[in-house]
Amino acid sequence: MMPLPTRRQLVQVSAALWLPATLRAADELVIGQSITLQGGKNAYGSDVLAGVRVLLDAVNREGGVNGRRLALRTLDDDNRADEAEANARRLVAEGALLLFGSIEGGPSGAVMKAAVETGTPFFGPMAGSPGLRRPFQPLVFPVRAEHRDEFRALIQYGVGTGLKRVALFHADSDTGRQHLDNVRLLAEQARMGFGGGAAFQGDVSDAQLDAVAAALAGRQVDLVLNHGSPGVYERLIRRARAAGHRTSFWGVNSGSSPMAAALGPLARGMVFAQIVPSPFARKTALTREYQARWRATSVDTPFSYGSLEGYMTAKALVSALRAAGPAPTRTSLLKGLQDFETDLGGVQLRYRGTEHDGSRFVDLAMVGSDGRFIQ
Repeated sequence: MMPLPTRRQLVQVSAALWLPATLRAADELVIGQSITLQGGKNAYGSDVLAGVRVLLDAVNREGGVNGRRLALRTLDDDNRADEAEANARRLVAEGALLLFGSIEGGPSGAVMKAAVETGTPFFGPMAGSPGLRRPFQPLVFPVRAEHRDEFRALIQYGVGTGLKRVALFHADSDTGRQHLDNVRLLAEQARMGFGGGAAFQGDVSDAQLDAVAAALAGRQVDLVLNHGSPGVYERLIRRARAAGHRTSFWGVNSGSSPMAAALGPLARGMVFAQIVPSPFARKTALTREYQARWRATSVDTPFSYGSLEGYMTAKALVSALRAAGPAPTRTSLLKGLQDFETDLGGVQLRYRGTEHDGSRFVDLAMVGSDGRFIQ
């Protein structure tokens, strides 16, 4: 079997599919994607893109959507909001039918801004930011559950296991403060104590992280959740453990696999919310289909949460395009999604009028003694 392409090759292949508007085949549907790859250094983004390509390639081999081939153009935004917005505007100007499949909150919000200002549908942003859903955005169609749903599941599990007080370690941003408000409300609903928030910036020092860990322990916080850089959260966990703090540090799906791998034994027992079923199990039709197509492409590349999220989001996109009629336009796509519901194989997706929540699927996964996720 042919090996799966490298991360750099994925971007090159995607770019090679893009032709000037005058040369594109009339039977193609062009999908524009700005995604955080950081030149292949962003492992989650690279996994997501690989999963997207496996699904789209399979659909194209089977005849495309109503006989029309799906042509994906991918640009790397390097996890920069300004670059993501510029990419989105370029993709729209060069003829993309819609925008699709960003990751990370800042770049996704920037793509949304370009989508709204150009009147272009934005399907499947793979970020949990509340701003993608509230206030209601008629052109934005998230697939994955938002971070609020993940926080709710983690807090409820924490209550069930006897934890008493939760706090949020969050980016020092408007989005981070929105997440803090959500955690406060969710803790109140679950009758769990709320220990406040701890904001951080990208250049936070080890000494500042030591102070954060000590302050959380002083507030008798026994559960910390996070929003923001997984790398900074990893550093906080290491500093807290070195100081002897026994606080439980749990997380949302973003960066869960790289964080667990980087922490090694320190990750054992950590609980992460996941917005897709386990990619390692065969409990849903979605994962069985994903595994079969993934293995048909590569025997050696392991399954991952990122590639399954990309695969699932691309599958949702194909369903949406089919709902847009035999010759999809932006108008027909929006019309087809006004009252839309589909089963992705164990994950339900739903859009109605002024509700674009997408999926509400959240599961929990614990890092086992061997470093693998137990879900």
